[in-house]
Parts: sequence; structure tokens; C-alpha cells
Amino acid sequence: MPQATPRSSLLEARPSVFLLAGAFVTGMFLFAQGGCGGDECQDAADCREDKGPPASNTEWVCEDKRCEQHSVQVPPPDSGTDAGTPDAGTPDAGTPDSGPTTVSVQVLAFNDFHGQLEEPAGQILAGVAPDGGPVRVNAGGVTYFARHIAALRAANPNTVVVAAGDLIGASPLLSGLFHDEPTVEAMNLIGLDLVAVGNHEFDEGSTELLRMQSGGCHPVDGCLDGDGFPGAKFKFLAANVATGVDRTLFPRYDVREFEGVKVAFIGMTLEATPESVIPTGVAGLTFKDEVQTVNALVPELRRQGIEAIIVVVHQGGIPTSGSLVNECKGAGADGLISGAIVGVAKGLNDAVDVIVSGHTHQAYNCVIDGKVVTSASSMGQLVTDIDLTLSKATGDVVEARANNIIVTRDVQEVGAVKELVTKYQELVAPRANRVIGWVSQTLRTQSDSVGQSTLGLVIADSQLEATKPANLGGAQVAFMNPGGVRADIAQGEVTYGEAFTTQPFGNSLVTVTLTGAQIEQLLEQQWRPSGATLMLLPSAGFTYAFSASAPVGSRVDPESIRINGVTVDPAANYRVTANNYLASGGDGVQVFVEGTNRLGGAVDSDALEAYLKAHSSQASPLPAPALNRITRLP
Repeated sequence: MPQATPRSSLLEARPSVFLLAGAFVTGMFLFAQGGCGGDECQDAADCREDKGPPASNTEWVCEDKRCEQHSVQVPPPDSGTDAGTPDAGTPDAGTPDSGPTTVSVQVLAFNDFHGQLEEPAGQILAGVAPDGGPVRVNAGGVTYFARHIAALRAANPNTVVVAAGDLIGASPLLSGLFHDEPTVEAMNLIGLDLVAVGNHEFDEGSTELLRMQSGGCHPVDGCLDGDGFPGAKFKFLAANVATGVDRTLFPRYDVREFEGVKVAFIGMTLEATPESVIPTGVAGLTFKDEVQTVNALVPELRRQGIEAIIVVVHQGGIPTSGSLVNECKGAGADGLISGAIVGVAKGLNDAVDVIVSGHTHQAYNCVIDGKVVTSASSMGQLVTDIDLTLSKATGDVVEARANNIIVTRDVQEVGAVKELVTKYQELVAPRANRVIGWVSQTLRTQSDSVGQSTLGLVIADSQLEATKPANLGGAQVAFMNPGGVRADIAQGEVTYGEAFTTQPFGNSLVTVTLTGAQIEQLLEQQWRPSGATLMLLPSAGFTYAFSASAPVGSRVDPESIRINGVTVDPAANYRVTANNYLASGGDGVQVFVEGTNRLGGAVDSDALEAYLKAHSSQASPLPAPALNRITRLP
């Protein structure tokens, strides 16, 4: 039965051969300065940096601190089969049989990278100090992430690198300004093999996501970096994203073979993706149940002689606050994590051995219903090292062990990846560093007990102001969705890069006409029958009260709904602004779809910039708004 026992060190119980293997043998690392100097090396990545790509059908190996070339088996390129047909997979390079009965396979996994090429803010909880206090360390940054992946891969030639969705989307300016091409290029260098689509992969629509796979310049902006875009060398997987009968947007799974033993990787996103992206971005797509999708594939895989099955899914769980990265503590059954991934794990066929999950941006290392279930936080701060022992006789997983490893910054950066990041930093710097305003205190995404946040309210105010003129919408109130507010804005000067980071989606504003009764319905839809709550952030002048103990659907007092102190008339018409995500029914708020006299407006980040310029200066920074627009009653 699989075990989620963490190993005590990075390379403990590993083979001694340091071979950097993977699906892409040539072109992964460009010739770059760096490495150990001379003929000395730490690992195969150094050899690539110092000596350039190896000869055809060979790979660099670092042995006794010297670079040598060893022969490897190279998988053929994709044949271009239909996305809806299962990918037959290609055999991976392997070493001679290390034992008579088993083969060792390593899966390196991460999730929710979100285009975070630079070092992310915040720290990872690494342990507990002798006095009981937390021990936190800086973690992440793609140049360090690349080194950790290279070192781990070098320890086992039978390695596959996978990502559980949201590799791109909701990205900082460095990647987002270039439609996430920099992140795809970085992952090509690192040697990512497979990625399951996440909800944020659809931020710019399915057509744009297909471009991420196949390459080519953006249809509107072209190639902003001045050269072409080759597309992803890794494969997107989308088993539960259907484009028609028996057809999927990307392959449903990929099969890898190691020393005669096959391993299947099924990739999926959460079924609820349409509720969290712009509806036009997923038009024509059907998102199917995750459990039903996998269970229907198990017989097909077994007919191919496959017994080892790994599910890579963009859905996740919630551990207890303050849990360490390799714990599984939570509010669920038996004190384990809670959340949607628990039901998924219990519902999946017992043939599934490992579930690589994501979406919740949490770290955990669990065994649920006999399956290893992992998640690696977010933004490249962790990488999960999953070690499989496979039976050569049966193809079954004899043992599965997982370990969440912190991506520390005490390792040498990979030169080729650093060059890529530097290239885009130089391209983006003129725009990112432009000062667009000042704030008197940090504007925060964290909400109070009723769901109000200072930054969310400022964004709502900016959207109201941008659409208040009669010719721009005639708006009387604006609402902002909390999930669209991604990062704090620090006290002091505000740069364009900071403003972009907090609103990285490029949504446009839409103003519609709603009746007072529809506004009340809109507010009631914040509480779902399922128990979930989504508190919209209203603009200045809009106030209301709700009763937390009242039944769902009857929590808002209609008499308390006011615009500039005047009670809203249920029969009257009002002009209401939201971003096009909400205005299209995003987050399940369907009332906006019923709105009439729709008028498009400015891009949300432009509205925020204009608001800051109009209402702040270095001498008079913008104050944080009071959190007094929503009142909670017993």
C-alpha cells in the first residue's frame, strides 16, 4: 500500500549516477556563463551551462565533478494526433536494470505556479523552533526552482516532471504582460513534461491556451519580446474538458515506460472551472466530473497492460493553519485535510495510486483511501518528490513515498533560466517601474469579518469613477469580486507593476441596468445553499445590512440597501458596473447576465491607474477607505 513517508534528505537512498534525463534531450538549456568553472561540475545542469548542448542522442553526466556524455534513448516527437484521442506515450530513458524484480521511478510535482518567475513574497513554514515558535524560510524563484529540479532529476534517470494546473494565468507583470510566454519558455528550459490544465489556464480563453501548446505570436499583440514563440515542449492534459463526443481539448492522459513498466498520467482540472473564468473563454467546452472521468479510463488503461496510474488534477484540499509542508492535519475525517480533493480521492477507483493536486495553494502530504495525495503550495515554493517502486512482473506500484521539498535560495541559480528572466525584466522595467500614485497605508486583500478589504473597496471605487460619466455608462454603483484582488499594495508610491500584480487578468468594465429588486437578488446570491459565501466589494456610497442567522435567500434587509443614503426602489432601474468576469456570470452571480443596456468600458487596471492619479500625490497620498459599507447583524 502507498505510504506518504517523507525522506529525511534531498538525495537520500538515491542511485549514485547523476544523469539529467527527461523528454527533451536537446535545447533545454542554452549555452550560458556560470557553473562551477573549468571542467568541474555539481550536476548535469552545470555541464549544459558550461559546455552547451550535448551531441545527438547523448546527455551530459556529472561524475566525480567532471562532465561526460552518455548515450540516452530519445523519444520521438508528437505525431500530431487529435486532441481527443489518448496519447500512447513514449518510453523514457532508463538505466540498466538495478534489481531483479522492481524499477524505481521518480515523479517531481508542483502546482499553481501562476507565472511567478521572480522570487515571491512571503515565506514557507519550515519547522518549529525549540521555543515553539515558527521557523520560516524564503522560498521560490524560478532560477532556484530550476536548480532544485535539476538536482533531483539527476538522482534518478527515470524521472517525470508534472504540474497540477494554473501554471499560467493570474501572473505577475513579468509574465502576464507577455501573455505568459516567458513562463512557458522557462518551463521548456527546466524540462517540464506534463501539465494538467487548471482554471486559470483559461483566463484568456481556450484558443489562447491552444497557442500556448502549439506556439506562434499573439493574434493581437504579436510577439512583444521581439522574437517568435515556439510554444510548450511539454504536454497539456485535459481528460475532463470535452470539445465534443469522445473528444477533449488536449489528450486525456500520457503513458511513460520505464524499463518495461508503463505508468499512466491522467490530467484534469476542476469540474467547476466555468464558475471561475470568463464564460466566453470556455464557450463550447464541457467540464466533466473528475471521478467519473478517471474511473471510466481505468479499464482502457488496464487493457493496455497499465497498472500504475497517477492522477494530476487541479483540485485540492485544506490543511489546518500552521501545518508543516509534509503534514496532513485538518478538519476532515480522522483529523486529516478537508476539501474537495478528499471526496475525489475516496471516489476514485482503487487502481489509482497517486493524486497530485493543487488549486487551494496549500501544502500537504497525505494518504487518503490508500492513495498518496500531495500538494506543493504555490508559486514554485515547493516541489514534491514522489518515489515509486514498480513491480516488473505485474506493473503494480509496490510502494509510493512522497516528500515536499522547500525550494530554498541557497543553491546556485541555473544560468540559462536566469538569462531568460533577465531578458524579460529589461523589457518590462520601463512600464513596471512607472509611478502611478501614492497610498498613505498598505491597501490589503485580507478582509474583515464581513468580507470587506481596503484594496477591494478602492478597486470598486476606481471602477465606479471610470464608468460614472453618462457617456461611459452612467454608473451609480460598482461591485468587485474578491478573487480578482490578488496582492496587497504597499504603503508609499504605487508602481504600474504593483497595480498590475493585484489585477493581472486584464478584465474590462461592463455597465448594465438592473432593477432594485435585481440588486437585492444579487446581494442574496453571495450566500450559496451549499454553505459557500462570496462577499462582493461595493463602491463608496452603497451600503446595506444582512442578518447572519437568517435563512439563505433572505439575509439582506431590502430597506437597508442604499445608494448615497437613499433606499433602493425595487421597481426602479439602476446602472451597475462590474468587470466582464462578473458581468458574464462569473463566480455564479447570474443576475448580471440578466442586465440590460450593456456598455463596455475601460480595462480594470487602467481604471485603477486613473483613480490613483486623480486622488493621490506624494504630498497627499490616498487614504485607506473605512470598512463600513456592509453591516453584519445577528
